[in-house]
Amino acid sequence: MGDFLNVSASLTGRRWVGLSVEAERLAEAMAQGSRLPLPVCRTLARLGVPAEEAAGYLAPALRDLLPDPLKLKDMDKAAARFLAAVKRRERIAVFADYDVDGGTSAALLVTWLREMGLAATLYIPDRIDEGYGPNVPAMEALARDHDLIVCVDCGTLSHEPIAAATGADVVVLDHHLGAETLPPALAVVNPNRQDEDGEFGHLCAAAVVFLMLVEANRLLRAESVKGPDLMSFLDLVALATVADVAPLIGVNRALVRQGLKVMARRARPGLVALGDVARMDTAPTPYHLGFLLGPRVNAGGRIGAADLGARLLSTADPHEAQALAERLDQLNTERREIENRVRDAALEQAAERGLDGPLVWAAGEGWHPGVVGIVASRLKEATNRPAIVIGTEGGIGKGSGRSVSGIDLGASIHRLAAEGLLEKGGGHKMAAGLTVAEPKIEAAMERLGEMLAKQGAADIGPRDLNVDGILMPGAATIDLIEQLEAAGPFGAGAPAPRFAFPDVAIGFRKRVGESHLKLSFNDGMGAKIDSICFGAFDGPLGPALEDHGGARFHLAGRLEVNHWQGRQTVQLRLEDAARAE
Repeated sequence: MGDFLNVSASLTGRRWVGLSVEAERLAEAMAQGSRLPLPVCRTLARLGVPAEEAAGYLAPALRDLLPDPLKLKDMDKAAARFLAAVKRRERIAVFADYDVDGGTSAALLVTWLREMGLAATLYIPDRIDEGYGPNVPAMEALARDHDLIVCVDCGTLSHEPIAAATGADVVVLDHHLGAETLPPALAVVNPNRQDEDGEFGHLCAAAVVFLMLVEANRLLRAESVKGPDLMSFLDLVALATVADVAPLIGVNRALVRQGLKVMARRARPGLVALGDVARMDTAPTPYHLGFLLGPRVNAGGRIGAADLGARLLSTADPHEAQALAERLDQLNTERREIENRVRDAALEQAAERGLDGPLVWAAGEGWHPGVVGIVASRLKEATNRPAIVIGTEGGIGKGSGRSVSGIDLGASIHRLAAEGLLEKGGGHKMAAGLTVAEPKIEAAMERLGEMLAKQGAADIGPRDLNVDGILMPGAATIDLIEQLEAAGPFGAGAPAPRFAFPDVAIGFRKRVGESHLKLSFNDGMGAKIDSICFGAFDGPLGPALEDHGGARFHLAGRLEVNHWQGRQTVQLRLEDAARAE
């Protein structure tokens, strides 16, 4: 396949790649056989949607895509025990992870139980003092005062802590990669157990919790009892799915699509308050969930009180929600400052070590464990390599890793722990966490690099920029954007469509803040489009486009509707540019 628009090295050094020949043929056939615009058909073809399924894909029905909960092992036992605890008015504790997926999972259970007239105990471990997942002291204490402990977004590898919960039953609802043996819980519901077939391995923990509540409601209906309205819970499932970077395919896509509609009704006090402090002034999108709401929910677990996010998401009190949202917003600002310091040091260290191997990593004394995961994401984005960032204190390193498409980091971390190079470790394909003795860090990272190299991590080239086709400015209309959005929501596993505007002239341009660039462009045919390029001056794009000297460019990016002072206009979120030769 040739370079799209003959761009082999753009201003950011990337090669532009168009659709495959097969996808282009499928798109053209789809356009001829339907009334859909060719850009929409190209997007569907790239997503692998057959022509005969296009209409259904553009209007997905959750009832058609939601799997039978009982397809997951132990679901029958988990739902039955949960419901028995409700009927007997037992004391229930929810032990959750401190991230968005854990917080939303906990909020789902707490809210459902509240609507059934039961108050649950919420327990979220401190990231620094207790670390990830159940621990023996916490489980012993909870077991003394509760009949049932439900572990959400954690617990699959917690053999000893769960064994310590004597006197209480434990149910695990998780999605992290399982080991060959399961912990001694009454039920372990996890699509990534080793004895599952992987059909639902893309579900986040909140989706697993939601499926258990679907089964619980079904059991209630069989007894002519009406359970809580689960459709109103989908805003939480959507937030978790996007923030945990679960692929937006299959049922995940339907969950997020419906969840965004629920969120737009502004019925959940915590999300209303959080959206307001984040200055969300339009209907929620995956971008808002992943970049505005998610980081703020996470901020408590990263550098503040671990339970703030879950409390915010589960509260029914608008005043409490407002106070919690303001606190999380403040913590998120502090988190960004800490992150920037660690990021700069990690990038410098990783660059000295080399950025072209199968693994990019950095470790530093006193690096806050609450930001190492975000910094690992930044390293991964900057290098297109799996990345690990470790903060050390008292001879122990706590680290987090992020991977790139096609490289299973979680399995490698799990194996590294089995080989004894880590104190503990686990995760899934795209993200993992680890604890390592400081003297073993070098050896562990060297061995991890060898494992990742066998998966092809050392052979990944500079990032290609995938482009769905050419658009002329006159064809980029709000109507087209709305039709493209019907193929969404877009995110992990289903990237938003990206189009190239060829041979255009740059008109108005203005630097915004320290690093962003606003500009307008036209093709000389009368149509003009406004564009925004975030972070343009962090690289070569800003200077080249600001001082273009009359040169013409190919511009590539994603179309969006810009809302300003009651008006709607087409805007290109510019991602790359190349000189038009």
